[in-house]
Order: sequence, then structure tokens, then C-alpha cells
Amino acid sequence: MSKAQGVSKPVAAADPLFQWKAKASLPKILPMGMQHVVAAVVSTVGPALMVSKNCGLDDATTTLLVQMALLMTAFSTILMLFPVTKYIGSGLPVIMGVGFTIPTLMSKTFTLPEILGAQIIAGVVAILFGLCIKPIRKLFPPLVTGTVILAVGMNLYPVAIKYMAGGAGTPDFSSPKNWGVAIFTFALALAFQNFGKGFLKLGAVLWGLVGGYLLALLLGMVDFSSVGGAGWFAVATPVKSFGLEFNGSAILAMAILYIANSLQTIGDISSTTMGGMERMPTDQELQGGIISQGVTSVIGALFGGLSTCSYSQNVGIVTMNKVINRSVFAFAAVVLGVAGLVPKFSAVLTTIPNAVLGGATISVFSIIAMTGVNMIVSAGPFTMRNRTIVGLAAALGIGVTMAPGCLELFPMWVQNVFGSFAPVGAAVVAVILNLILPKDPDPETK
Repeated sequence: MSKAQGVSKPVAAADPLFQWKAKASLPKILPMGMQHVVAAVVSTVGPALMVSKNCGLDDATTTLLVQMALLMTAFSTILMLFPVTKYIGSGLPVIMGVGFTIPTLMSKTFTLPEILGAQIIAGVVAILFGLCIKPIRKLFPPLVTGTVILAVGMNLYPVAIKYMAGGAGTPDFSSPKNWGVAIFTFALALAFQNFGKGFLKLGAVLWGLVGGYLLALLLGMVDFSSVGGAGWFAVATPVKSFGLEFNGSAILAMAILYIANSLQTIGDISSTTMGGMERMPTDQELQGGIISQGVTSVIGALFGGLSTCSYSQNVGIVTMNKVINRSVFAFAAVVLGVAGLVPKFSAVLTTIPNAVLGGATISVFSIIAMTGVNMIVSAGPFTMRNRTIVGLAAALGIGVTMAPGCLELFPMWVQNVFGSFAPVGAAVVAVILNLILPKDPDPETK
């Protein structure tokens, strides 16, 4: 087996969980897979609900949109795990699914049919970007990619903090009860991670979530109303339920966002292989991952599935527990797919309080950022040149997103791409500085 197939030096040769294609028993797969399901479910369901709210959709259409989000997450993950030819799929332990950024941004301006129409064209752009990854990759050495990963992790911190406080816009946002549950969840996951052994250690995030959920249940913070009204089985219908429209402005905005999304995918795939396999990804793996993302977005648009991306929070779990067995991720995909066919099951997954999710994911996001730091350090001595690239790229990329309105006189696509997605600005600045700043002299030639 070759590196292009996702094979690496196992962390623990005796344990199949740390090997890509080894046979692992269901009792081992179950907790590891469910950990990824829980980490992914809000990122999967949330965008569909936000798009529905922004576009003013009715309840039936909203339910269908949520179903398709779950089904497309399952499909895109399976395609990533089991490549179709050498071009579609990376063969790496990466969870793919509906992303927050692109659907949410687009739904503020465009209708759902316009979003889905633009998604088809943007998916083709992603495929072309993936086909050109080999000559483009030289623009993203470890120093640049590490900076992008660092920005990804840091860009996620406010998301986790808002969840810990109860979720922005909720009536009890920032209440002591929310913070108490979040801190309890965080402390529990931290304790399992640092003091646990075996499955207690490997499933630290899941056990933290379970403990936090039980506490929230005792405190009356879990709402089961959506479960009672959900059906037991439903099959999504094709594009006729949503329609397609091709709007030039929507297509341009979506295409730019998809290129930015591809940069995140490069960062997430690199973070996965660095954190879970102790190596950089191959050109073929990066190409297959990006092309797969484009293909699933095109197919998804025909059935009402929103644009897909790699899930950074799940990458964080891989870098934390080093579990890379393909069966774990396939199991997670199957569960999410079943949830898409059984609305009542998916409704149960969405009852996890925001505070519990925030408390569990804050440590995961920190691991992502530190993986970026590790990659930056691996690039060589931290010289003045390297410090300048990393420091300015992070400052400008993240700083712009933390200063609302600083780009309001620029075109909307500039505001959407650079004003809300820190990794894009960080990537652009890092690439430019890496190209124009003089290289450090070789120590051996001094």
C-alpha cells in the first residue's frame, strides 16, 4: 500500500484503530465513530437551518433541506474515504459535509434556487482547481500551510466560545448555567484526555459530551419537542422541490468562496496527515480531496444538498486521538446517512445543548491551531523572515474578521471572502510574503 492510499506508519501497530485499513471490532469502532458524528452533526444541520431562516422557507422545505444536508455529508465522506479512480477522493480519514460559511453568506443575499445554481458552476471551479493542484502546491509549503491551519483553529475559537455561552442570539446567552455546563463538559473531556487510559482517553471528547449532556438534562436544558413531531422515515426528493437559477453575481461570489474553501481543505487535509499520520499529504491526496469536494457540491445542488467542505472540528479529533481506521469514519458516515433518512433520529442528535458542544469542541479547536504551530516549527528555524510571514498573515487574516465594517466600502464579494473567513486572508498574505521576501541564507554556506 502506498502513501497515496492514506497509509502511514501506525502510532500503535498492535491496535487496528491506528491503522488505515486494519479490521477493527464494532465495540472499538462505535465510540470512536459516534464521537465524529456528534462533532459533525451541528455543522451539518446548522447551515441548513440558517439558510432556511435567511431564505424564508416553509417547514416542509426546511425538513427536506436538513435531510439532504445529512445525506450529502454521508455521501461526501464515503467518497473521500473510498476514492473513485485516482482523481475523486483522497483516501484519508477526513469527514466532509455541508459547511457553515458559504451557505450562510450566500443566503443573506440570494435565494435558494440561485444558491444551488451557483453551486453547480462553483463546484466545477473547485474541480479545475484540484486538477491544477500540483503546480499550485509549491505556493503552499509547510510554513504557509501551517499558518493557514493556525488561522483555521483561531478562527474557530469564537464559535466555540459563543456555543459555551449558550449560542449567540438565544434568550439565555452568557448565563451562568450555560457557562457552568460548558466548563463541566470541557473539564471532563480534559480529564479523560490527560488522565484516562485506553478508550477513556481515545474517546475523551465523546465522554465529555455525554457527561455534559446528562448534566444539562438534569438542569432542564434539553428540549425534546422537535423529536416528538419528527417522522420515522422520509426520502428526499430531487431538484424539482427547490429549483435552479443561474445568477451572475451569485456565481462569481460562490466561485471565489469555493477557491477559498479549497484552501481550507488543503489545510485540513494537511492537518490530518500531520497530526494523525506524521507526514505531509501527497499531491494525489490533495487533488482527490478537492475534486471530490467539487463533485459532491455539483451532485448535491441537483438534490438540494448545500455546498460541502472538510470539517475542521473532526480533523481536530484525529490530531488529538490519532485514530485513523477507515471503518471508524465509514461508520460515522452511515450514522449520519441514517439520520438523513430518519428525521426522528436526526432530531435527537440536534437536542445537544449549545453549551455542551462548546465545552467539548474548544479543546478540539485548540488542537487544530497547535497543529498549525507544529507545522510552522517543522518548516525550519523560526527566523525573522518566518516570524514576519506567520505574524503578519495571522494578524491581517484574523484581524480583518474581528473588525466588523472595516471592508464595508469594498465590493460585497471582498467583504464576504476576506471579512468573514480568516484563513483566506491569512493564506493570501502568507503566499505573497513567502514569494517576495528574500530567502534566509543556507547555514552551511555561511
